[in-house]
Amino acid sequence: MNRTTLSLIAGAAALAAVTGFAALDAPGAAGTDPAGAAARLPVERTTLVCPAPSGSDIAETSYTSFTPVTQGAAGDGKGRLQAAAEESGTDDGKSDSKSDSKDDDGDGGKSDSKGSGKSDGKNGGKKKAAEAALQPKAPGTPATGDTDGADAPALIGTAEGKFAPGWTVQQTSEVAAGAGRGLLGVNCTAPDTEFWFPGASTAASRADYVHLTNPDDSAAVVDIELYGKDGAVKSEVGEGITVAPRSSEPVLLSTLADAAQDDLTVHVSVRSGRVGAAVQALDNKLGGDWLAASADPAGSVVLPGIPKDATDVRLIAFTPADADTDLKVKLASPSGLITPAGHETVHLKGGTTTAVDLGDVTRGEAGSLVLTQSAQSVPVVAALQVIRGKSGKQETAFIPAAGPLAARATAADNSAEGATLSLTAPTATAQVKVTASAGSEGGTAVSKTYTIKAGTTQDIAPPVPAGLKGTYALTVERISGGPVYGARALTATEEGVPGVTVQTLPDDRGTVSVPHTDEDVSVLQKP
Repeated sequence: MNRTTLSLIAGAAALAAVTGFAALDAPGAAGTDPAGAAARLPVERTTLVCPAPSGSDIAETSYTSFTPVTQGAAGDGKGRLQAAAEESGTDDGKSDSKSDSKDDDGDGGKSDSKGSGKSDGKNGGKKKAAEAALQPKAPGTPATGDTDGADAPALIGTAEGKFAPGWTVQQTSEVAAGAGRGLLGVNCTAPDTEFWFPGASTAASRADYVHLTNPDDSAAVVDIELYGKDGAVKSEVGEGITVAPRSSEPVLLSTLADAAQDDLTVHVSVRSGRVGAAVQALDNKLGGDWLAASADPAGSVVLPGIPKDATDVRLIAFTPADADTDLKVKLASPSGLITPAGHETVHLKGGTTTAVDLGDVTRGEAGSLVLTQSAQSVPVVAALQVIRGKSGKQETAFIPAAGPLAARATAADNSAEGATLSLTAPTATAQVKVTASAGSEGGTAVSKTYTIKAGTTQDIAPPVPAGLKGTYALTVERISGGPVYGARALTATEEGVPGVTVQTLPDDRGTVSVPHTDEDVSVLQKP
């Protein structure tokens, strides 16, 4: 995805404005640039958006904000999450950027994120909240907030200075009953201009919504395209959707198609502006969860962190290319790469969505799915629908294709129990360091180093901070070796239903590559 939320330090920004050389390179290049070629510097501004968490009156939602300690980061800064304006039809949407609370240095404590109510999308917007819903604490310490009910709004957040590099916000909801009941989790996302969501559905049992959140002071114009088993779904309803400034718009997918389809790929593209996007998938029988965007279309795909007790796994894949392809399917198990019996390959037709039931593919062990191509390579996106439980007590989670954890990634909102960290190194052995932060209400950070052998997946019971009080964050850093992919699963059982939600761990892009120069950039002027 085109990360448009990260900005360079002032000198680098000036250099970029003049030369265009400043680049948002993959963080995995850290320390590998030729001498004198480039330096890596912490970003100074990050924007994240969180979708409206639930339409259920009995939903209980928590937020956890965390920034890892980053060498070379600014000494000061500020950050805040606040309620977005209501859905389209609100006021001018201009944010009150001066309405900072007394804790604007980010050292505030737990917050109540209840803000202005969420519009039902059928009438005009209501007033928006200007008060901060959540502010980060000092880097290395999580900050938490909570809300409940169906009126919780989408949130828009900006972190600057010391709070920006690697800023992560986790949104987790528990819904005890009704459609989509269970544990629903999502990482608040950076706004972008294109998203792919294989794994959506307009089946009779499902109610899937694409949540579009615009963090900026000007309107965004968005197109939503659907692709099923026979190709593109003809619809003009999804064209030219306007998302008002600093607002959020949920779009029910079934309103974009004439006929129900079990498996769809959703393509969100932005004509003007930028948005954050996520799909909320709610099932009458199988519970619900958030479907995050797949990694950018690529020739090989890794889907990490299938829960070892998953009772059913369904692969949904799509290629936007005109050409067909055959995907080789491998499971990265604790002992190495294996081929699932009966599922050696999956054939994809160009421009169509293909779904394959893999059943109990992990057979009680840790696992990640690795998809490759042998001859002609075409771009592919993919996701897994994972089900836990049996006999009518089942819950759903989604695992989209993930990008590599090139340097560092963080999963927030972990407790002493119920969290599993899954790491896979599909091509070469890698070494990683896992740091459990201080707790949100107390505790001391601890770190541990792990070796992930080539072709394997390792499920890790995460280290727990000494004297933990509250929740904590897990930060994974790749120390050496090949590419690493990761995911964190949260589990909780409610009235016999085994709730689960999985978030992948793409790189946090906390640093950017800036070319070395002997020139004094402070005197450079724009042409």
